[in-house]
Amino acid sequence: MSTHNHHDSHEHEHGHNHHHHVSSMNKGRLFAVIIFNLIISFAEVVGGVISGSLSLISDAIHNLSDTASLILSYISIKISEKPKSKTKTYGYKRANILSAFINSASLIGISIFLVVEAIRKFITPQHINGNTVIIVAIVGLLGNSFSALFLKQGSKNSINIKSSYLHMLSDALSSVAVIIAGIVIKYFTIYWIDPVLTIFINVVILKSSYGVLKESIDILMQGTPIDTNMEAMEKDLLNIEGIKGVHHIHVWRLDENNNVFEGHIQVQDMLISESKTISDRVQHILMEHFNITHIVIQFESINCNEDNCRI
Repeated sequence: MSTHNHHDSHEHEHGHNHHHHVSSMNKGRLFAVIIFNLIISFAEVVGGVISGSLSLISDAIHNLSDTASLILSYISIKISEKPKSKTKTYGYKRANILSAFINSASLIGISIFLVVEAIRKFITPQHINGNTVIIVAIVGLLGNSFSALFLKQGSKNSINIKSSYLHMLSDALSSVAVIIAGIVIKYFTIYWIDPVLTIFINVVILKSSYGVLKESIDILMQGTPIDTNMEAMEKDLLNIEGIKGVHHIHVWRLDENNNVFEGHIQVQDMLISESKTISDRVQHILMEHFNITHIVIQFESINCNEDNCRI
């Protein structure tokens, strides 16, 4: 029995200018926050040396570690803007996802460590100088709040920026906790308030960080977008006049802004030129109803042989 297959592929990418603008804005904000944090860290080191405050120097080192996560996010944005190549046919868009994965994983690790330390301090309370921690925390709060607010807008459309935003938000909330703890310790000498607030804040941060980590892993594992209804998609495609069947449908996220569709469309035996009306309709439905930005269609005149097409 003879087999007749007509193959046609269509790619569509839109919103490039918008995403480029958002990327440039995020990059600019990140750069500003990096410079600001470096200045704050330098000032804290100088202040710590002059005053002899180990707390200020420790906070400066902590800020520098956060700055490293910001630098990673900035570098990943630069890499993601590199053009496609023969060895990277999808480009470098997932550099942002890798950065989000690393930053969120590290933040989870830090939060778990702080929770463990807080439990240890709760069991064996330690003497804390209320005045010193309040001063250090106020400096940290001002710096981290500015950084978090500056990155908040970009965190809504980029999990890479969101991972950096969570680092800054975590520090800002920690500073608030330290200020409250410092005041309570100074006036009421209740030392257990410090570890209790630390545990509470880090549990909140753990929840947010887990969300970013889960999303970045899902993208890296080419999972189907959570808002994509595959059954509805297949039903809509089968309702298109001329389509006899659909199979081997794959939908995954290239990054947080680009969804990819790949599928086999079964039609009656026809010329490739005659399939344009059907392919245009398929693209319209996928783009408008399912937010697909990159489309690859393979037309077939008979059912695909499972042994040849299994993935």
